Amino acid sequence: MMAADFLKEIEEKAITTAIEAAEKGTSGEIRVHLEPNCSELALDRASEVFAELHMHKTRLRNGVLIYVAYEDHKFAIIGDGGINAVVEDDFWSKEKEILYTHFKDGKYTTGICEAINGIGAILHKHFPFRDDLSGELPNEISFGE
Repeated sequence: MMAADFLKEIEEKAITTAIEAAEKGTSGEIRVHLEPNCSELALDRASEVFAELHMHKTRLRNGVLIYVAYEDHKFAIIGDGGINAVVEDDFWSKEKEILYTHFKDGKYTTGICEAINGIGAILHKHFPFRDDLSGELPNEISFGE
C-alpha cells in the first residue's frame, strides 16, 4: 500500500492540525513519520528517523517522534533527552497504549491525534512557549519508502 492510500484512511490534515494545536503554548516539537515497512525493531527505526529528521537539534532537546510502519503494524514513540528527563517512567508506555488501542480497531487518525494531545499536554507543562524556540521543526508528516 502506498502512503497516499494509507493517508486516505488517516486524514493527514487532522494530524497536522493536532500537531499545531499541541504545539501552541509550548516550545516542544512533535513530528509524525509514516512508512510502509520496518525490517527491524520499531524503536530502533524510530531512533534512526529521529536523527534523519534532525529532531535532536532542538535547543531544549524536547522533540518527540511518533513513528508508524503501517503495513507491518509497528509503531514507536521516541522523545529526546530533555523531555525524557521530566516525564514519568511509564509516560511513553501509556501513549503507546493509546496508539495500540485505536490502531487495532483501524482508527489510525484517532490514535495518532490522541497521542499527540497527550504529548502536547506534557510539553505544555514542562516546556512553556518561548518566542526564540517556536517552530524549530516543521509540523508536516514525513514519509519513508
